[in-house]
Amino acid sequence: MQLLLVEDDALLGAGLRAALAKAGFGVTWVKDGRAALDVLDAQDFVAMVLDLGLPKVSGAEVLRSLRARGNALPVLVLTAADSTPDKVRCLECGADDFLGKTADMEELIARLRALVRRAGRSRGVLCVGELRLDLESHTLTHSGETIPLTNREFKVLRALMEAAGRILTRGQLEASLYGWQDGVDSNAVEVHIHNLRLKLGSPILQTVRGVGYTLLRQGA
Repeated sequence: MQLLLVEDDALLGAGLRAALAKAGFGVTWVKDGRAALDVLDAQDFVAMVLDLGLPKVSGAEVLRSLRARGNALPVLVLTAADSTPDKVRCLECGADDFLGKTADMEELIARLRALVRRAGRSRGVLCVGELRLDLESHTLTHSGETIPLTNREFKVLRALMEAAGRILTRGQLEASLYGWQDGVDSNAVEVHIHNLRLKLGSPILQTVRGVGYTLLRQGA
């Protein structure tokens, strides 16, 4: 399970990487917010441990950018700023959990494992109802039956499964397909949504008129 660690303190970062690796995580360690955003665009992770006081781009901005893209990657904020107002701000920005830097390492690892389990990301697999999407093989199964996907259908479905229960706008789904760039086909998302509905054969994928699309957590 590959984990992203974002921490600018060299001594603390080295200690965290060693402890997390010993606990069975593969760890990618970056030391500033800009590097974190770049690597998030290029690589898949099961969770992220994020410091707030980062150079170049703050941890809060990294978190806001991640959620603005519709990415539901589990994020545990680890910071020295651990007052109640700090915790509230982090959770409002989209953090899934929060620990002070003085926290016990065993507690940190236990909380990370719990986040990964809740998100259905163990072993690189997303699960929503009877849908199971293997992130490594790009294989989708529905009620045990394998369903072929094009590369772009995979990207759209992955974004929807990561955000299951929440509504994603067309713009957020376009970003999952193309990144934040111009020249996107005007009806590309609608076409992929239509094809996915035909392949899934169930009402789990719904349109919220005038807002966007959502994948129901139950009822697949």
